[in-house]
Amino acid sequence: MTSLPHRLLQALDRFNAAHPWDHNAHYHRWLLRQLPRRFGSALDVGSGAGDLARLLATRADEVRGVDSDPAITARARALTTTSTAASFTVADALTDLPAGPHDVITCVATLHHLPFTEALDTFRGHLAPGGTLVVVGLYRPRTATDHLLGAAAVLPNAALGWLKNRGRAAAPPTSMTARTRPADMPFADIAEAARTVLPGARLRRRLFWRYTLTWRRP
Repeated sequence: MTSLPHRLLQALDRFNAAHPWDHNAHYHRWLLRQLPRRFGSALDVGSGAGDLARLLATRADEVRGVDSDPAITARARALTTTSTAASFTVADALTDLPAGPHDVITCVATLHHLPFTEALDTFRGHLAPGGTLVVVGLYRPRTATDHLLGAAAVLPNAALGWLKNRGRAAAPPTSMTARTRPADMPFADIAEAARTVLPGARLRRRLFWRYTLTWRRP
């Protein structure tokens, strides 16, 4: 016989599937708070449909969004007006990034698709002195703290799904359908590797199965 907690989790899974919302966009406003009010050049790695790049363009002189997916890049271009200081390119995040240097580099829900330390080293090389790198990433739960934080997010996740969809069922946001690979690095390994490549980097576990990393280049 199926236990009550198991049936409850199954019900929540069905509810969340019917009321999805963009967990990555949830952190966009937080990300903007880590940045100066105005800056010159910004690079958004894994730009998807371009929502974050267009937000960055409200503060930057120029924003370059790069993504390996031609279809999602075409969608980003179609959603962006010619007056917006954001452009989008199909590019490999390790070998084809716009040279820069860039005052800001952002990377949201993309780093777990890449060789971790190699990607951070590449970002560091494209960042201007005094520039800021901000990452919102995914990690694999391993410790008791990880699992408790995940459990604490279950009900808020359902509540936000309900509120953001105004109680109606909805299709998954583009960012959720385009990136489905789960993370394979635990948070402790991420933090250790990041601080080796980026001394002084600040990392923190977040709700909704995410972590954040911020680093300012000396």
